[in-house]
Amino acid sequence: MDISSIHKETGAYWDECAEWYPHGKTGEAETIEFLRSGGNYLFETEKEILGDLKPWCRRAIHLQCSGGNDALSLLRQGAAEVAGVDISKPLLESARRKTQALGARATWYCSDILQTPDTLNETADLIYTGKGALCWMMDIMAWAKVVARLLVPGGRLFVLEGHPLDWVWETKAEEFVLDQQHGNYFSDQLKEGMFYRKSVAVPRSHQWTLSQIINSIIAVGLSIELLNEYPEPFWDQFPNIPAETLHRLPHTFALLARKP
Repeated sequence: MDISSIHKETGAYWDECAEWYPHGKTGEAETIEFLRSGGNYLFETEKEILGDLKPWCRRAIHLQCSGGNDALSLLRQGAAEVAGVDISKPLLESARRKTQALGARATWYCSDILQTPDTLNETADLIYTGKGALCWMMDIMAWAKVVARLLVPGGRLFVLEGHPLDWVWETKAEEFVLDQQHGNYFSDQLKEGMFYRKSVAVPRSHQWTLSQIINSIIAVGLSIELLNEYPEPFWDQFPNIPAETLHRLPHTFALLARKP
């Protein structure tokens, strides 16, 4: 597998999405006003787990930061400064415009996550990521190694991500029905599909199992401190399944780990 080429495909996709993606150019004015007024894009679950960052987080790094909304929200949560890393230059340009308008303490780096600059090594008290991020990583162990090298000793990794089980279901069904092509939780087959706009083809993605994600973090020396599963999805992936049925299964998970 040519991981670098697949990641470049992903970057090209998000470059095209940047014009209309809500976290990109389209929503800039609304985002700036929301954050300027004290708003915070983090979910209540995230706020509760992270708590007040001010006493301990000098720098938070958001891997796969998109247009910067969540990274800038970490400032509202108390981080002294934030840095965002993403493969899409147009999305980062949107993040920079928001930063300039807000006068925020934020810097942005355009890079494949697996090639995150060494200048950031051991500078993060917090690594933040998720909400549809890990599926674009073609090597979960290499990703975990990047996390480990960016964290200061005692630093924390926080992930809020879609539960891997969601990938086995047919998204248009009115009940839980296994997807005919991807209905195998343990499959290593890369997924090709359509997201957001039917006119834009999505590059290949990889659904890692929960154990693969956890074991990669353990393998690089981090200690798992928390793992929660939640019935609420972080996006409307199953619009036709009634809420009372939908919430019988997990759709998101939160993970907190610490570097010794």
